[in-house]
Amino acid sequence: MEVGWLVAIPLVTGAFLRIPFSALVDTWGGKRVISLQLFISIIGVAGIILTLQNIASLSSSLAYKLLLSFGALAGTGISIFSSGTTYVSYWYPKREQGTALGIFAGIGNTAPGIFTAIIPYALITLGLIGAYLGWWLFLIVVTIIFLFVSSDNYYQQLLKKGYSDTEAKRISQEFEQEIFPTSAKETLKNAARLWQVWLLVILYFISFGGFEALTEWLPTYWTEFIGVTITEAGILTGIVYSLLTALFRVPGGFWSDRYGGEKIAIISYGILTFGSLIMIFSRYLILSTVGEVVMAIGMGIANAAVFKLLPKYAKNAVGGASGLVGGLGSAGGLFIPPALAYFVTIFGKIGFALGFIIYTIFGIISIGFSTFLFYKYGKYKHEISLELKKEIEKAR
Repeated sequence: MEVGWLVAIPLVTGAFLRIPFSALVDTWGGKRVISLQLFISIIGVAGIILTLQNIASLSSSLAYKLLLSFGALAGTGISIFSSGTTYVSYWYPKREQGTALGIFAGIGNTAPGIFTAIIPYALITLGLIGAYLGWWLFLIVVTIIFLFVSSDNYYQQLLKKGYSDTEAKRISQEFEQEIFPTSAKETLKNAARLWQVWLLVILYFISFGGFEALTEWLPTYWTEFIGVTITEAGILTGIVYSLLTALFRVPGGFWSDRYGGEKIAIISYGILTFGSLIMIFSRYLILSTVGEVVMAIGMGIANAAVFKLLPKYAKNAVGGASGLVGGLGSAGGLFIPPALAYFVTIFGKIGFALGFIIYTIFGIISIGFSTFLFYKYGKYKHEISLELKKEIEKAR
């Protein structure tokens, strides 16, 4: 249980701190908020290193409390995802939101896959403390680069220079800024009032939370059910599944811009559901690999589609909505693994396969919600665009 908390605490803080930090971007600006998150994370990793270096002179109780506390601080870095999403949203017009956020999140989410492959070698060559030290130095370098190259959106820059709200918005709109921040309190309040945001929370809980859950669960699935080595399980999870999911988020954003987020969400959750069915019936390495790849593609595209829809449904509360969707949605990574483990407890070894019924059910629910949004918003918008095209043709 204690070891479990040490592993889970960075994920917990990384998930739920997304909500306040994302909202603060609207008040403080993305540069200040993200810099603060990076600094807190640097302090957390430094604390872990110092604790490990002096662990022999500490009581087990004190060492555990220190590692837990510093782990919580280090996990603040994970919460940058939502504040970063809000930060990026203000820089792009609505027609490019899917592509911009797809690139940001897609490339950013390659980290779990890359580091899953790197960490075992870092531990062997550098040792535990050396691996943490290497990460700490890397984090410092990234923070310095961010401080030098980043800047807040046009609107917030102009406000800081003394421009009035009206004038700042007018000038910013000339540079194609279409989304404008409000106060942290207002953005959270406004986002929480929108039922569409809560639907997006559910959809993201299933796609991204489900993705995080499988990055934790698949190594056990591969070793105990399929019977591969730990190294092979790491490759299948970190490179094949995690990296593929992240990379497909990039074209997923582009497709969402082109065809509509609702339509792409329906298709992507359908792909996810199909992949889960393969995993339910598979008992062999090749078929399970195919199922894993199909699920990765569906999840990656679905993640992009959800965040394409976020500025559309919460255009006046992007910061709050990003925090709620990113924070509560990622909680799936905490709640789904115990449910998967429960299937193994009840059904034995075959429970590893049967547990994917959870994803089948979730996938069907997501298709239903996405279809509802499509017919309420996406289809209507498409029909309007067709009418406009007809008017243009008549004018010609």
